[in-house]
Amino acid sequence: MNTEIIKEIAHSLNIKDAQVKATLELLGQDNTIPFIARYRKEVTGNLDEEAIKAISEVYLYQVNLLKRKEDVIRLIAEKDMLTDELEQKIMACTKLIEVEDLYRPYKEKKKTKATEALAAGLEPLAKLMMACPDKGDIESLSSKFINDKIVTWDKAVEGAKYIIAEWISDNASFRKYIRNNIYKYGTIETKIKKKAIDEQKTYEMYYNYEEDINKIKPHRILAINRGEKEDILSVKINIDKDKIITFLKNKNIRNSNSFCANYIEEAILDSYKRLIFPSVEREIRSELTEKGEVAAIDNFGKNLEALLLTPPMKEKIVLAFDPGFVNGCKLAVIDATGKYLDSTVIKPFLNGNSDEKIKRCKEEVVQLIQKYHVDIIAIGNGTASRESETFCADMIKEYQLNCKYVIVSEAGASIYSASPIAIEEFPNLAVEKRSAVSIGRRLQDPLSELVKVPPEGIGVGLYQHDVSSKKLSESLDFVVSKAVNSVGVNINTASKSLLKYVSGIKKNNIDKIINYREQYGRFNSRKEIKEKKILSDKVYEQAIGFLRITEGSNILDETAIHPESYDIAMQLLNSLELTIQDIGTDKLINKLDNINIDQYTKLLKTDSYTLEDVINCLKRPNRDPRDDMPQPILKSDILHIEDLKVGMQLQGTVRNVVDFGVFIDIGLHNDGLAHISKLTDHYIKHPSEVVSVGDIVDCYVDEIFLDKQKVSLSLKQPVSLS
Repeated sequence: MNTEIIKEIAHSLNIKDAQVKATLELLGQDNTIPFIARYRKEVTGNLDEEAIKAISEVYLYQVNLLKRKEDVIRLIAEKDMLTDELEQKIMACTKLIEVEDLYRPYKEKKKTKATEALAAGLEPLAKLMMACPDKGDIESLSSKFINDKIVTWDKAVEGAKYIIAEWISDNASFRKYIRNNIYKYGTIETKIKKKAIDEQKTYEMYYNYEEDINKIKPHRILAINRGEKEDILSVKINIDKDKIITFLKNKNIRNSNSFCANYIEEAILDSYKRLIFPSVEREIRSELTEKGEVAAIDNFGKNLEALLLTPPMKEKIVLAFDPGFVNGCKLAVIDATGKYLDSTVIKPFLNGNSDEKIKRCKEEVVQLIQKYHVDIIAIGNGTASRESETFCADMIKEYQLNCKYVIVSEAGASIYSASPIAIEEFPNLAVEKRSAVSIGRRLQDPLSELVKVPPEGIGVGLYQHDVSSKKLSESLDFVVSKAVNSVGVNINTASKSLLKYVSGIKKNNIDKIINYREQYGRFNSRKEIKEKKILSDKVYEQAIGFLRITEGSNILDETAIHPESYDIAMQLLNSLELTIQDIGTDKLINKLDNINIDQYTKLLKTDSYTLEDVINCLKRPNRDPRDDMPQPILKSDILHIEDLKVGMQLQGTVRNVVDFGVFIDIGLHNDGLAHISKLTDHYIKHPSEVVSVGDIVDCYVDEIFLDKQKVSLSLKQPVSLS
């Protein structure tokens, strides 16, 4: 394990060298990130999943960087051109691009104007010109190099200039200066292309736009890239060219009075225009894109995690309502456990529908509600969502029904409904009815249902189609895994889709779990999983703390306590004269609230992190972190934009968090937008510092646009209400 790399990682993440070293050792022993974060806090110094993942990624980058340095040093040495100074420069590089800059002069080149000139024997002339002699003239100097390939002195000079241009382009320090100069002082400029068609005026703000490179926001980078890709925008980088040319002249023209000075200046201009700037511009555009991708993927991940951890509405019978116009609304009833009971299709929104037909649609729905004692109607937020909301609100009022409704995100429901998972679950149901069932189950247990959809198919971000699909998929898989393991999984009821995200679990493990359940009905203890060799010893160690067994033979199996710490839990109970039956009781909670952690850490020969985790689990054995979050807003009536007034206070659900603001569902056809400047009184870099997807927020009407049927919102209380 490279000590220098460890120091570099520790410095970049602002943690201790020992934490990095310990984490890397654990990862090297095939421990998973969730396991390390949850059950090896004492080793890592309580690093969370994000920090452990960052250590893993930075270490991999540093290892690859070191390998590339060693490869470059070897390749240059093979040419017998390596010096101690060059080797030190290469080893001191902190970025891959710096290594490549240093390697550039020694790289085997394809056929270029410079290589042709070198082949014609013009390198000595180029060196003589770069020496900037002040005696003689260019014709006399270059005529000595006329041969069968170079027939005139001016052709010799032309070839020499190509060689000089490439030398300048290959100079690592020049490229670094130019790159830094562009980053500091350059701007990115966009214009609408002639004959471009932008019907929706999607890119209107970029028709004639310019912004400093060092200030441009990530979402604007991706928007510009998309506009360019769609052939609507032209994009270029602007820089003070004269300043850069002056820098290159000062570095390369030793004697401005030399008869060669003008020719060197011409080579500098050629080098900058033909070789350096196009190359550096591509590098900078690529780095900007990467910056945009990182921010977009990070934002998507935060939104997805918040959506996955939306609190479940447990023990509720749900009527799922998948809205639609021409093809009608697909309805499905599911019981409190998520089991499908019944379904139908109604078409209340067809043109020409009479009041009588709409009434019959309502009666059909009412019959389902009354037959199955439905508690909540879950309405998907897609096409015809608000019309469906009006329909349900009117129906609840007219028939005095004892149920409410809630708007549920249906992102990815159609992907799920046509997937092999859905076909396996509901082989006899039509695609559209499977979609309705998914919407209903999302209300009962969002996490269990959403894991059936590819993470990138859940639309809670911006520009997901403009980023690397591989990077997005890897990042979102990590987010889902983190969410699943933070909640825990009931091994006796979990689907294959849920089990695959459990720490350490592989496909063959999932098959064994499902086969065992089908043959024996259920697992009664974690011990049984080990004894029946459902999991190997290593997988058991990594996974078992995240697998729960309810109503089994050992109440500790319902908790997040790892079996390796069962002895500590039992010793703690015995020392407090408590039994396993006392777990979760007020009596136990009162005693545990009053113990001295340091004293019991020594007494039980454990560490404080493990002891505190054990105590928390004994207090709340079935704790679900989602239970601490606000429940979805249940409604029985609707809101019209005409009902709104500026300054009015409303309650809404955050549907999406993006770089420039927050979209909030307040019950209108379109979500309201609260701009980042309207979220808080203090400066924030990103809206995610204040809110997350799924949050229930109090907000205020800031502006109303009746013509566009849109509303601007603010989370800041109006001065008049303060």
